[in-house]
Amino acid sequence: MRADRLLSILLLLQSRGKISSRELAQTLEVSERTIFRDMESLSISGIPVLAERGREGGWKLAEGYRTSLTGMNPKEIGALLLPADPAIMQALGIQEEFSSAVRKLQAAGARQPAAAFSFLNERIHIDGAGWHPSGETYPCLTALQEAIWEDRKVRICYLRGDDSTERLISPFGLVAKRGVWYTVAESDGEMRTYRVSRITSAEVTDEHFNRPLDFNLAQYWEASTTAFKSALPRYHAKLLVKDNIMKDLKQERYVSLLCQEHSSSPGWLSVEAEFNTPESACRIILSLSPGIRVTAPAELADNVVSTLREAAALYEDNVQNYS
Repeated sequence: MRADRLLSILLLLQSRGKISSRELAQTLEVSERTIFRDMESLSISGIPVLAERGREGGWKLAEGYRTSLTGMNPKEIGALLLPADPAIMQALGIQEEFSSAVRKLQAAGARQPAAAFSFLNERIHIDGAGWHPSGETYPCLTALQEAIWEDRKVRICYLRGDDSTERLISPFGLVAKRGVWYTVAESDGEMRTYRVSRITSAEVTDEHFNRPLDFNLAQYWEASTTAFKSALPRYHAKLLVKDNIMKDLKQERYVSLLCQEHSSSPGWLSVEAEFNTPESACRIILSLSPGIRVTAPAELADNVVSTLREAAALYEDNVQNYS
């Protein structure tokens, strides 16, 4: 750890020109006394570190001195290829690698081989710019990462409903979508997608697998998502939606808005939408009531009205007792 800190100090001095003990201590999360000891160590090792006194003073390297960028490890390179979102960094356990990699690139600005930068793109894909914590836990995420880095097979226990099955998978990559992690893997000759939170155990084996040269994680995920959506059932409905509710309706995951236009009622929009099922349509509409009114089909409108009446009946006795 101390060697890494000394290298970080050296690269910070190289990139910034001059930096105070306080700034170094805050950046590296150590005490100023530790910084003084580190500077002494750098000086003893032959690094020309100079101290300038006064209000504008600080530490700097001797004029003309410059160190070369040391090799960046795969985790540091990979950290820079992902969105700099603390939640994603924390989930993958690469917060320190990200900070270290940024300092190294700032110091030298050197080009890395294309193969090094493509390594993580082949294995990690972030679907969408936003990250919304799902509350799910991923006890097996670290084991899957290890296997993916080294192209090794993993023996997993996977939950489907209340049933648990054992499988031997060849994990090609990890995908994060809406705060949920998935692993794309080959099992029994077929490509499958597994929700990482449903993997209850993962044992990395000594058996290696060969990644197909033409496999592209992002393209596979897009094609898989498209196929999944096209296979979903569709239920068409016509709605009247308040202007201020449209944003919430658009954010619903299992609703496709086909078209919308202004209605004859001020403040309302006429909308055509597709839901997965009548039950899903009723549930979503009720969650956004009273900002939505069903105009077709009649059976959906009847279901919404019936559910509202049942809910109101549950409170009738309480209302009478309060009055």
